Amino acid sequence: MEVIKPFVKWAGGKGSLISQLTNFYPFELENGTIKKYVEPFVGGGAVLIDILQKYDVEEAYAFDINKDLINCYNVIKKDVETLIEKLNEKEKEFLNIELENRQEYFYKIRSEYNSYKIEDNLDVKRASEFIFLNRTCFNGLYRVNKNGEFNVPCGKYKNPTICDAKNLRNLSKLLQNVVFEYGDYKKCIKYIDTNTFVYFDPPYRPLSITSGFTSYTKEDFNDENQKELADFYKELDLKNAKLMLSNSNPKNTNKEDNFFEDIYKGFNINEVSAKRMINSKAQGRGEISELLITNYKENNECIQENSILKMVVSN
Repeated sequence: MEVIKPFVKWAGGKGSLISQLTNFYPFELENGTIKKYVEPFVGGGAVLIDILQKYDVEEAYAFDINKDLINCYNVIKKDVETLIEKLNEKEKEFLNIELENRQEYFYKIRSEYNSYKIEDNLDVKRASEFIFLNRTCFNGLYRVNKNGEFNVPCGKYKNPTICDAKNLRNLSKLLQNVVFEYGDYKKCIKYIDTNTFVYFDPPYRPLSITSGFTSYTKEDFNDENQKELADFYKELDLKNAKLMLSNSNPKNTNKEDNFFEDIYKGFNINEVSAKRMINSKAQGRGEISELLITNYKENNECIQENSILKMVVSN
């Protein structure tokens, strides 16, 4: 099978964790009982892509409060050839410039991107700018300031792949039956029923003051937001949907921090090994553990022995 990858590099992207996350998917997804998948914080879409390739999902719904990200998904789904044409133009222009002079082109595109707000639900030009900036900016980071302006500086890549036409075409085919909606995670409730698998990948709770990164949009995601999300998780649990949620493990830095054990009391709290992927300091990219919270028991026979899999059942 052709390997289809996310079209952007995204902070907290789950591409490197898929082999572990798969072990925690509900059994009903594999046996075909579950036909609907919902992702309220789609981000880079690694889990969405994985599930669409592996399972017979009839309905899929993906949400994000980043309007430009949702626009990109819809453009890839509905007008991928025009997008490829525009990306090829930008790639050719950018790579034909001497390395030391590329910053001027980058900041020109960034300025254009910040000069207007997205209005149309299918803005191909803006999608091409979004992808170009993601592929050429420092560390592939998406960050905005309080005014909602993209403010990541130019990276120093010698030969970045700005247009991966083959992957974009394959992704477009894969996404044809997915509904992408701009908005808060709570909008997903209208699609949730018993035969639904929901995966939450919210902005992570920071492990320290300096490690916090939640500026995918101009609004931050604080502890009160995390508690509000936990309440929503419990609300969906009452609908008997299968739920899985990722977040940081505060015990990496503070063994006494029981924040998630407290707000997800009564659910299964597992640990998976992970690596920090977006960090400006090399020493901040080491292996840590993350939490995976489910409202069902995983199939332990399928668990890989080389994963960190200490399960805590809060009573």
